Amino acid sequence: MSAREEILSRLRTATADITTQPGARGEVPVIGVASPGAEHTLELFAENVADYRASVTRCRPDEVGQAVAAALVRARAHVLLVPDGVDASWVEPLRDSGIRVVRDEGLTPDQLDEIDAVVTASRVGIATTGTIVLDHADDQGRRALTLVPDQHVCVIRADQVVHDVPDAVAMLDPARALTWISGPSATSDIELDRVEGVHGPRTLDVVIVS
Repeated sequence: MSAREEILSRLRTATADITTQPGARGEVPVIGVASPGAEHTLELFAENVADYRASVTRCRPDEVGQAVAAALVRARAHVLLVPDGVDASWVEPLRDSGIRVVRDEGLTPDQLDEIDAVVTASRVGIATTGTIVLDHADDQGRRALTLVPDQHVCVIRADQVVHDVPDAVAMLDPARALTWISGPSATSDIELDRVEGVHGPRTLDVVIVS
C-alpha cells in the first residue's frame, strides 16, 4: 500500500460514522474582514509593514527613483543589484551618486554576498498582514537576489495592494516560485534576543507608488 492509499484509508475509517450529507449544514461563513476601501487598505498595509521595522515611503510614479536613492543612502549602500526587468527610471538618479549598479549575470552566492542592496518590483501586497509577495518575474529576479544582499528595496504599486490573504492568493500563480516577505529577516534565540539579517536582508525598504 502506498503512502497515499494509507492516508486515504485512515480518513475513510475516521469518517465512517459521519452521516451528515454534504451541504446539510448550509453555507460555511467566510473568515476574514471585507475590505473597507482602497485608501484604508493602503494605509493599513503601510502601517503593518512599518510594524515589522521596515521603512515605508509613499510617492508618485515620477518620484520612485528619488525614493530608491534615498533608501540606499540611508543604508550606506555602495553596490546595487538590479534585475533586468526593473524600470530604468528607478535607478536613473544613481548615475552620479557613486553607487555602482550591477546586473545579474549568473552571480554566484559569494558574488551576491559582496552586494549591498537589491531593488525589485513585487507581485502583491497584503494589508492585514503587512506582507509582500514576490513571484520572481523579470522585474524581481530569481529568489537568491532578494535573500543574500543585506538590503532589499521593494517597490509596489497601490493597485497591487489587497486587503487580505485570500485576495492575494487569488492573484498568484501557484506554479511559480513565491517568496512571502513580512519585514526584514529576523530570528531570536531561547532568550528572545532578536537578531536581524540571518536568513535574508537585514534592511527592508518598501516604496509604495500611488
